[in-house]
Amino acid sequence: MSMSLLIDSAAQPARWSLTVSPEVDASLREYLGTQGMKKGDLSRFVEEAVRWRLFDQTVEAIRSRLEGEDDAALQALIDDALDAVRHP
Repeated sequence: MSMSLLIDSAAQPARWSLTVSPEVDASLREYLGTQGMKKGDLSRFVEEAVRWRLFDQTVEAIRSRLEGEDDAALQALIDDALDAVRHP
């Protein structure tokens, strides 16, 4: 079961306290300002960045595990997974 299935979507947002360098703070606030974003948009920006980073880390972990695998074997795994999703 994926972690997202365990989280109640109606739950209150988690509150984080983050510490970043002054350079990152200034750069991000400048960027958000040029995009017309407001104060509350910082949370959305951080959440999106975290989601992308988690996705990237997951992809890299899978790539590492599959490194050196036979292309035909990988394609068979992909085909089996697609078949299982398309025909449950």
